[in-house]
Amino acid sequence: MIEVLAVVKRSIIEGFFRVPPSKSITHRALVCAGLAKGRSIISSPLICDDTLATIEALRRLGVKIRLTGDKIVVDGGKLKPPKREIFCRSSGTTLRFMTALCSLVGDECRLTGNKSLMGRPMEPLLEALRQLGVECRIEGLTISVRGKPRGGEVNVRGDISSQFISALLLISPQIERETVISSQTKIHSQPYISLTMDVQSKFGAEVKRVGEASFKVLPRQYTPATFEVEGDWSSASYILTAAALAGKVVVEGLNPGSLQADMVIVNLLEEMGATVKREGESMTVVKSPLKPIEFDVSDCPDLFPALSILCSQADGSSLITGIERLVLKESNRVEAMETCLKKMKIKVEREKDAIRIVGSKAYGSKIYPYNDHRIAMACSILGLIAEGQTTIENAECVSKSFPEFWNVMKSLKADVKVTR
Repeated sequence: MIEVLAVVKRSIIEGFFRVPPSKSITHRALVCAGLAKGRSIISSPLICDDTLATIEALRRLGVKIRLTGDKIVVDGGKLKPPKREIFCRSSGTTLRFMTALCSLVGDECRLTGNKSLMGRPMEPLLEALRQLGVECRIEGLTISVRGKPRGGEVNVRGDISSQFISALLLISPQIERETVISSQTKIHSQPYISLTMDVQSKFGAEVKRVGEASFKVLPRQYTPATFEVEGDWSSASYILTAAALAGKVVVEGLNPGSLQADMVIVNLLEEMGATVKREGESMTVVKSPLKPIEFDVSDCPDLFPALSILCSQADGSSLITGIERLVLKESNRVEAMETCLKKMKIKVEREKDAIRIVGSKAYGSKIYPYNDHRIAMACSILGLIAEGQTTIENAECVSKSFPEFWNVMKSLKADVKVTR
């Protein structure tokens, strides 16, 4: 593959930006549609590397999927054993959701992905599936799943990834007995579980939260639906951050009543003193002096890179806590972010389960983002106000979640040159 470089220079940005559809919701809608017997239509989906991985995986399992215009037509309801391994690319969501889905097939299914993906935690999900009667094992870089879940009670860790709970929730309506999913640990990223439950309800599933850490799912089959994917607050957070540092941008297509975790970016910008104007589904952010902040990212870990950039330009010392799970993302996201910030001369100190960032003048540098889309986007935004030019290596990695990111930056008059 030819490496893509993005060279970013100091810029004043301005313009309008319509946020792309939500990646998290697209994944969940695809799974529910794939399990529903009949034809579902998903409108305004996000098409990116990760969601394409889920589409390809569902096709391997016998689900008929057709992309047409801004819609995905899904004819689901009957899963078949795949003829070969299911390759999940680098998508953790795909690997976890499809591992659970494969348990509904009965016959053996094998899943794999990029080397970095297969190093991410999976054992808590496999152990939960074993409790339900499914045979699961890891063989090198491959996961093997055989047998069908019998329902009943299951315990799973909720402090490593909420995707373990979401994966179990997604398959539970298809199990013949009532399923009760509980976590003996504190559940992090709770909004993502709420998002899963909300999408399930749109496809006819009945899921009830029982207390803080348990969920009851009735054996009620999914029904086909016409489903529209709302705008992605995760992608919007990077453009909103860019506006707060380097200009004025109107972001459109944001659901103000969204369940997405990263919607909290608006509150953070306001708390830090950014000029924010909310009006229906649009939001205007204007460059402003920023105040330091202390914030726990346990429920919104994907905001960590963007928040780190905001803190790097605040007038004082900021503390970001709840970062322990970030070592398990596409990269060791804490270490990667710390390295990149220091290369751009930002003062950073690691503390136990926290990182302290002191507002500093930024200087351009050559940045390797560790094949992490969010690191690449975050550092390019810091490049908008840095002295000198910033070169983002492996810039194509943004296609994992936001394929049009570099074009969007150019449309907002950022001085960005992308070369191959």
